[in-house]
Amino acid sequence: MIKLYEKGAYVINGAEILNEQDVSSEMLNHKLGEVCSKESAAKNTLAYEILNAHNTSGNMDKLKIKFDKLTSHDITFVGIIQTARASGLEKFPVPYILTNCHNSLCAVGGTINEDDHMFGLSCAKKYGGIYVPPHQAVIHQYAREMLAGGGKMILGSDSHTRYGALGTMAMGEGGPELVKQLLNKTYDINMPKVVGVYLTGTPRKGVGPQDIALAIIGAVFSNGYVNNKVMEFIGDGIKNLSVDYRIGIDVMTTETTCLSSIWVTDEKVKEFYEIHNRPEDYKELQPKKVAYYDGMIYVDMSEIKPMIAMPFHPSNVYTIDELNANLYDILDEVEKKALVSLDNSKIKYTLKDKVRNGKLYVEQGVIAGCAGGGFENICDATDILDGAFIGADEFSLSVYPASQPVFMELVKNGSVAKLMETGATVRSAFCGPCFGAGDVPSNNSFSIRHTTRNFPNREGSKITSGQVASVALMDARSIAATAANKGYLTSAENIDVNYNKPKYYFDSKIYDNRVYDGVGKADTSVDIKFGPGIVDWPKMESLSDNLILKVASVILDPVTTTDELIPSGETSSYRSNPLGLAEFTLSRKDPAYVGRAKEIQLVEKARIAGEDIYNYSDEIKSVYDTIQTSFQIDVASTEIGSVIYAIKPGDGSAREQAASSQKVLGGFANIAKEYATKRYRSNLINWGMLPFIFEDEIPFEIGDYLFIKDIKSAIKNKISEVKAYVVGKGMKEFTLTLGELTDDEREIILKGCLINYYHN
Repeated sequence: MIKLYEKGAYVINGAEILNEQDVSSEMLNHKLGEVCSKESAAKNTLAYEILNAHNTSGNMDKLKIKFDKLTSHDITFVGIIQTARASGLEKFPVPYILTNCHNSLCAVGGTINEDDHMFGLSCAKKYGGIYVPPHQAVIHQYAREMLAGGGKMILGSDSHTRYGALGTMAMGEGGPELVKQLLNKTYDINMPKVVGVYLTGTPRKGVGPQDIALAIIGAVFSNGYVNNKVMEFIGDGIKNLSVDYRIGIDVMTTETTCLSSIWVTDEKVKEFYEIHNRPEDYKELQPKKVAYYDGMIYVDMSEIKPMIAMPFHPSNVYTIDELNANLYDILDEVEKKALVSLDNSKIKYTLKDKVRNGKLYVEQGVIAGCAGGGFENICDATDILDGAFIGADEFSLSVYPASQPVFMELVKNGSVAKLMETGATVRSAFCGPCFGAGDVPSNNSFSIRHTTRNFPNREGSKITSGQVASVALMDARSIAATAANKGYLTSAENIDVNYNKPKYYFDSKIYDNRVYDGVGKADTSVDIKFGPGIVDWPKMESLSDNLILKVASVILDPVTTTDELIPSGETSSYRSNPLGLAEFTLSRKDPAYVGRAKEIQLVEKARIAGEDIYNYSDEIKSVYDTIQTSFQIDVASTEIGSVIYAIKPGDGSAREQAASSQKVLGGFANIAKEYATKRYRSNLINWGMLPFIFEDEIPFEIGDYLFIKDIKSAIKNKISEVKAYVVGKGMKEFTLTLGELTDDEREIILKGCLINYYHN
C-alpha cells in the first residue's frame, strides 16, 4: 500500500508522522513542548544538512554546490574532458573516476570504443584521475564499493547516479555540469523541496527491491509528485532491509524524475563500509527531533506484491498476479499506450501472440547492471533456479554481476556454477542490456529485465527500420521464477524456495591490481591518446540580437525521452564525435529532422561567412520580406537556426548529447509545455540553447518560421517573457517564457555555449 500526502508532513524522532493538513502550529508546539516553525523544521532533514555542508553561496535558497567526487563512464567522459580541455582544464580538482562499462564490448565501430578507453586512461594520468578498465565494474557499483561516504555528495554524468542508501547524496547530470566542477565552478540550483518516503513493514517472501521501487514509481511518476525534489527515506521498515536491498530501491528513484535521494543510515550501513574496508566513510544520518517534509510517500512494504512494469515506461506497473489474471484486458491497455510511445503506424505491435495456453510467454530474461547485478539479487535468483533448467526453446537468461568483486564471490560460493547448469549465461560487468547495446532480442520478442529502464529502443530495436521488441521490468526473483518455469511469466511468490542469504566478502585485490589511481598524481608530461573517432566540438557562435527559427520537428507525445532525442545503443560508438553522433538526432522519432535542420543550417553558415543567404533558400527571402513589413532587421544581427517542439522533453538519461546534437545541427532552442527533468533543461542551457516554455496549443507546425526580436536584449535584461511571431501567417504573435535563469546561465546563452563562456 502506498499513500501520498496531499500536503507536507512533520516527522517526530524519525518515526511519528503528523499530516500537515491535520495539525496546526499550536498543536505541534503543544505536542513538542517547544516552539517549532515549519521553516525551522525544514532545516532538520538529512537533505538540508548535506546540502548546507556543500553550499558555497551563503544563501540556502540559492545553492552553489561543490561536490566531493565526480564519476563518468565511457559514453560521456570523452565529451566532458574535451569540453573541459577547451575551457582551460589543468588538473582534476577532486577525484574523478572514469569507468568503462557502456562501450566495453568494443563490438561495433572498429577501434573506436577502445580508443575512447585509452583516451580515458591517458587523461587519468595527465590530470590525476581514477581509471576503471572495461569489465571491472559498472559505474554505480564501483561508486558504491569505493567512492560513497556518509554525508558526502557525488556528481555523475549518468542519470542513475544514486547512492542515497549509503548516506551519500548523489546526482546525475549532463556532462557540462561536471565540466563546471572540473573548472572549480559550482552546481547552481534553488534549494529543492524534500519529500519524505516512510517505509514500514517487511517485504513479503519473493518480493525484491525492484518490486518496491516499481510500486513507488507507479504512484508518483505521472503526477510529478517528486519531480526535481529530493526523496528522503525514513521509517521503521528500513531496519528490515539489507543494504543491497536498499540500494536496489534507491537506484530506481531516478525513474520518478526526482533530483536526488538520501536515506537514514544504521548499523547495517556501517557494516557495509567495514566489509568494503572503508569504516571511516560511515556516518550515522538521522533527521533531527522534528523534521518537515514538503510531501510524504507512505509505503507499507508488507502489502507490495511482485510487480511488472510493462512497455514502455517504468511507471506502467501492474502486479504479476494481476497481469496473469487479466491478461487480455491489460495487454489491450499496453497496446493502446504503445501506439503513443511508438508513434509509427507502420509497426503492428502486440503482445497477445505471447499468450500460450492462457499464460504469458517471454523470450528473454536479463538480470544486469546497477539495479539487478547486485550480490543479493543474484544469490536469491540462484536459489530459485537451483536444480531447475531454462529449457531449449526461445527463452534465454543472461546474468551480469555488477562488478568483478561481486562476480568473484559468486564464483566462490557456487552461484555461478549453479546458474550455468540451468542454461543461463553469466557475463562480466556491462551496462549494455540497460541501454540497448547488449542482449538485443529478435523482432517482436518480449524481454523481462531487472535493469533500470524499458523505454522504446532500450532493448535495441529500430522502429524506423520495421524492428520492434519490448522490455518489461521485473525483479530478479520473479525473472528467476519465470526462468524456472521455462519462460512462462511467474511471480516469485509462487515458488517454494529457501533463500540461503550467503554472507558477502569483498576482495579489493581485483581493484588494487587493475584500477589506475592517479588522484593527486597529475603528470602534465603525459600525452593524451586521441583515436581517429575523437573529434573536437565545432565552433559555436554567440547569440545575436534577433532569431529566425525554422520548426524542424513537432513531437506531440505526452513525454519525450532523451533516448528519442538521441538514441542509445549502437549510436554510442559515435559519442566522441559530435558531428557523427548528430546524424542520429531524433532518428527513431522523426527521421526527417536531421535533413530539415541541416537545410536551414546551411543558410546560417552562409550568413556567418558573409555570403548571400538568398542563394541558399528561396524561403528565406520571403521570410525576411514578411518580417520587414513589421520590423526593421538586418542579416548581420539575426541568427538563423532550427527549433524543436515537444510537450515534455527530457525524461530519462542525463546524456548531454540529447541537447548538444541539436546544437551541432544548428538548433538554437526548444519549445515545450514543460521540461521533464532539470538536467535536460540544464543541458540545453549549457549548449547555448534557449529553453522556451509555451503552455497553450501551439500556433505553428513543422516547416513554419518563427521570428523573435531583441532576444539578446531580453536575456541580458532578465526579461522572462518574449514576443514571438509565426512568419507567413500574418506575423501571428504569441508569447514564450524562459523560466528562471541564473546570471551564469544567461551569460552561457549569450556566449553561445559553456565552452565559449569559459573562453571569454
